[in-house]
Amino acid sequence: MEREYLVRRQDIIRPRTHPGVFFAEEVLPALGRRTIGEIATLLGVSRQTLHRVMSGSAAVTPEMAMRLGKLCGNGPDLWLDMQAGYDLSVASLKLGKQIDRIPTLR
Repeated sequence: MEREYLVRRQDIIRPRTHPGVFFAEEVLPALGRRTIGEIATLLGVSRQTLHRVMSGSAAVTPEMAMRLGKLCGNGPDLWLDMQAGYDLSVASLKLGKQIDRIPTLR
């Protein structure tokens, strides 16, 4: 007999998905049987640089956003917006209650 486990979403607090991780998990498989080395060559970056972005340990810079946007055909804005959203979610988790204590001046 299968057991059903309920997950309360409001209890799960984590940052948004890093755009490099999104690229690695969602976009790269859709590009077919290409290696990271091939993709790095197409982007004009080293494998190490691409790997750091794909692992989430390096940010998607404006330059990388231009490269990813051209490769994927969706432009740099998507990648920069994803990075900004990720950065804000990390900062929000880090600062938490400190931000709540700052008054809003009117």
